[in-house]
Amino acid sequence: MKTSKNIFYKLKEKLITIEKWAAALSLLLLLILSLSQVILRNIFELGFSDIEVISRHLVLFVTFMGAALACEGSQHIKMDFINSLLRPSFKQKTKKPLLIISAIICGILFWYALQFWLDEKHYAPNNEQLALYLALIIPTGFFTLSLHFSLLSLTTKSPDNNEWH
Repeated sequence: MKTSKNIFYKLKEKLITIEKWAAALSLLLLLILSLSQVILRNIFELGFSDIEVISRHLVLFVTFMGAALACEGSQHIKMDFINSLLRPSFKQKTKKPLLIISAIICGILFWYALQFWLDEKHYAPNNEQLALYLALIIPTGFFTLSLHFSLLSLTTKSPDNNEWH
């Protein structure tokens, strides 16, 4: 059991590292593309339409990677007014089931986003191929969130005896 825990922790750490780099590079690329588009339009009266498509999808990419990292650090959006009313023991007991439910919901969203993308791939015209492949961030983002919630549910301590489950 201890070896499987180490595997889950190693996987979680590698995933976090990849996501941090991906989010940082995406944000940097978004900044560079947006700034270059502004300069090209204002100084040279020239612009590229594909830059806007790429920028829109980079925003999604940063959002999904940021959401996954926020979930990992328990910094995601919570119902604070309800959260403050609950006893700490009840919060601890419901943490693991809520993580499992979140993983299942994100897994379902991944499945339907993938089905939607596959349908779009079938019908997308040739001039929208770039946007089509950039839109893969949506199923990828939901898969990443589902993976994070699953790993969190596997690596949280049990409230009863502080053992790993």
